[in-house]
Amino acid sequence: MIGLKFDTRISKLLRQLSLPAAVAVLLSIPGAFAQEAARPAGDLSSEEEIKQFCTNIADPARDQRYLLQKQELEKLRADIDARMAEMDKRKAEYQDWLKRRDDFLKQAQAGLTDIFKNMKPDAAALQLQEVKIEVAAAVIMRLGSRQSSLILNEMDPLKAAVIANIIASASDPNTSKDPS
Repeated sequence: MIGLKFDTRISKLLRQLSLPAAVAVLLSIPGAFAQEAARPAGDLSSEEEIKQFCTNIADPARDQRYLLQKQELEKLRADIDARMAEMDKRKAEYQDWLKRRDDFLKQAQAGLTDIFKNMKPDAAALQLQEVKIEVAAAVIMRLGSRQSSLILNEMDPLKAAVIANIIASASDPNTSKDPS
């Protein structure tokens, strides 16, 4: 009987100790009570899963799209800035060329006028009849009125009339105005 009492006590004691021991063993195992992140396959339909996935990635996708658009805009801005710099460079080159051309034309016209000033009117008239009519008008306009009239007198009357019209138009203040 004593043995039976002892066995009963031991079994009670083991039962009392086994629950805390089992809890201690379970607590010592990492992740034993961790909840599973994935839901059971039968909970959501595939359409609902797709909807939830799209909802979950909408903000990061939008942010990524904005970042890509910003990078593209920065690239386009850099390209425009490079083109503007090239245009400014070409504009400066063109303005320099135009200034040199205008300086040359002024010197050439002054030199040409000096040449015709020293010529006899009949020789100057023959020469001016052969150049462009605008050049002839410019030269005659820069000469003194006495010498200009002698040269025009020696020229073909039709060419002299055209040159006189050009000179008259050049001195007319309404010539350069827009007719509209």
